[in-house]
Amino acid sequence: MKKKNNLRLQDPHLEREREQYEHPLPSREFILQILAGQGAPASDEELLHLLHIEAHEEDLFERRLRAMERDGQLMRNRKHDICVVEKLDLVKGKVQGHPDGYGFLIPEDGSPDMFLSEKEMRQVLHGDVVMVRQSGVDRRGRAEAKIVEVLERANNRVVGRLFEEHGIQYVVAENRRITQDILVPAGQAGGAKTGQVVVLEILKHPDKHAQPIGRIVEVLGNYADPGMEIEIALRKHDLPHEFPKDAEKQAKAISPVVSAKDWAGREDIRNLPLVTIDGETARDFDDAVYCTPEKGGYRLVVAIADVSHYVQTGDALDREAILRGNSVYFPRRVIPMLPEELSNGLCSLNPQVDRLCMVCDMHVSSSGDIGKYRFYPSVMHSRARLTYTQVAAMLAEPDGKLAKKNAATSRDTLLAKPADCGSGCEEAIPAPDASQRRVMASILPHLQHLHDLYRKLLKAREKRGAIDFETVETQMIFTDQGKIERIVPVVRNDAHKLIEECMLAANVCAAGFLQEHQHTVLYRIHQGPTPEKLEALREFMKEFGLQLTGEDDPQAADYSKLLKRIKGRPDAGLLQTVMLRSLKQAKYEPENVGHFGLGYDAYTHFTSPIRRYPDLLVHRAIKAVLQGKKYKPTQKWTELGTHCSMTERRADDATRDVEAWLKCFYMRDHLGSVFTGTVSSVTNFGMFVSLDNLYVEGLVHISELGKDYYHFDAAKHQLLGERTGQRYRLGDRVQVRVVKVDMESTKIDFVLDEKIPPVPPFSKGGKRSEGKFEKEPKVAKKSAKGKKRHG
Repeated sequence: MKKKNNLRLQDPHLEREREQYEHPLPSREFILQILAGQGAPASDEELLHLLHIEAHEEDLFERRLRAMERDGQLMRNRKHDICVVEKLDLVKGKVQGHPDGYGFLIPEDGSPDMFLSEKEMRQVLHGDVVMVRQSGVDRRGRAEAKIVEVLERANNRVVGRLFEEHGIQYVVAENRRITQDILVPAGQAGGAKTGQVVVLEILKHPDKHAQPIGRIVEVLGNYADPGMEIEIALRKHDLPHEFPKDAEKQAKAISPVVSAKDWAGREDIRNLPLVTIDGETARDFDDAVYCTPEKGGYRLVVAIADVSHYVQTGDALDREAILRGNSVYFPRRVIPMLPEELSNGLCSLNPQVDRLCMVCDMHVSSSGDIGKYRFYPSVMHSRARLTYTQVAAMLAEPDGKLAKKNAATSRDTLLAKPADCGSGCEEAIPAPDASQRRVMASILPHLQHLHDLYRKLLKAREKRGAIDFETVETQMIFTDQGKIERIVPVVRNDAHKLIEECMLAANVCAAGFLQEHQHTVLYRIHQGPTPEKLEALREFMKEFGLQLTGEDDPQAADYSKLLKRIKGRPDAGLLQTVMLRSLKQAKYEPENVGHFGLGYDAYTHFTSPIRRYPDLLVHRAIKAVLQGKKYKPTQKWTELGTHCSMTERRADDATRDVEAWLKCFYMRDHLGSVFTGTVSSVTNFGMFVSLDNLYVEGLVHISELGKDYYHFDAAKHQLLGERTGQRYRLGDRVQVRVVKVDMESTKIDFVLDEKIPPVPPFSKGGKRSEGKFEKEPKVAKKSAKGKKRHG
């Protein structure tokens, strides 16, 4: 016993194990240390003896070993001995399938991807976690891998279409990265008919010798049924879309009005004429704003819905909110993070009702710099629910009909239903009555103060050097049958921009407040370009006589300086796109590295707790600091950051799929038509072209470029003909004809009609040549619920 205790006492993580478990076992780290010290694989009996595991501990210890195997720390050889994975030169990672049948291993440690042949892919599906050993190098110089063990199966259910050949039924997955047909045994089709969209439960995963087998558990309907594209996307991307009963029960049990007990510890700011400013179709209002001049600058009040009061750590609503991570905004349908009783009701800052909120109360100097600020829980009363269009009209014409209480007000002036809305604006707000017009007149001075402040904040933004890429957001207008009637650009007016600047200010204060009090939180981080991408960008710009300053460590201001220099050039769209692609994607992490694009040393998300879980965490952390406490979430901060970044990408992928399907359906009516467009992307198999005015993208395959051998140059974003010297480059103007629309793969194929002669480029000295300039829009995803919230 003494020997056992002495060995256990050597465990460097003994205290941690004692805190977490009533009967502590050797820690994972200590198990690995002991095994590695043996210099050879060990049997179960040997390890039990080495660590002096007693009989009553064996079951729990066996569970720990299985968990370590599942996590890729240990594995068993053919003799069933226990091996330390790091000693076996194995790599753990996730399988990424390719529609052509092969795949890649994405290593967990961030090392270069490894190629998986079609033969290796037969035993796994896209998303599976595996252990591999490098088996060689392919002709392209890529490391090839051989799968040693499957650690985790990612797909328990798959959405796809049912087919039948020679009496054998099978499902073809809607996710094109899953290339194996899944066999459906007799009697397991669940009444589904051939061609229908179904959900299949996998009964037997693939191995080296057999295809996967499953049974149909849900029949969604026919492929072209209205709304089917969303039903498919929900299941393909594993998006939670039905609230569990305990979460629904909790939401319904909450009082629909603010009760007296909710006032405890809150400041009363109901006297402030706070207003919400959102898109015409928005139904959940996270934020309200108020501004007034004061000595040396302005007082800016940003009030955010106090979701954390109703959703407590670890309760049913919280567990589901973590799972969802964020709301998902499809065309014509929203999958909310919280039930509607909260998202559109008690937590939404609706007009003329009392609401609980968390306030960021700031002083902003006349030069746009944020000075003193404070956070506090409060009760507010929104004076009005305004739209961006209304506010922009009131600011542009303060003496106009909308701003005056006694003037006659037309439906068109108020944009109760926008002129370009079609039937896509079912939730358009009604024109204000006389009482509402009086309210609007009373709040006009405060809106003008907000606009004045916006101009100050804009100057500070320019001074800070925040990057401001010019993009065009789009909105789909639908017919009564739920199909696209047309796609229109969404013009961002000053109302959009002033709300964005107010939200940025509050988010920065939240980050500064938590950083000052040394409280861990999920920062919204955005890193600068990698050395490789920076070098490629500089080489590309050199061809145009341009230079990105900042040497080896450029800042946002260096990018902004270059953007200003290229503004107005005929090739500005091309240059801006290449600059944008040199940057990384923003994500959530507890370790602050700043936000490169916005030019902030610290930045977080505070302003949308109804629809983003990281914002809810920030609210809880701020409240904890105000109470002199530390907030401890149910998971590790790093795990929460990884998960929330994943759910954000998952939502983007799902909405992209839905929009691609809808655009394909729309383009079926344009087969054979000729359009003008811009090359939006160049690959080794062709180029993608974005059509003018339609905002739809399709592929011109490399075989359609003419009789020549075309070579892809990734650094120059071009395809170059070997014989003719013909070049197709990112940003080129072309005419194309629509030749194929494939609904199943959501792909649109074009062929070249002709290439439009390019506008004469700038000289290397930067002087513009004579010639007509047509500014090309960049297609961008429609922002959630019609809001523009930076981040």
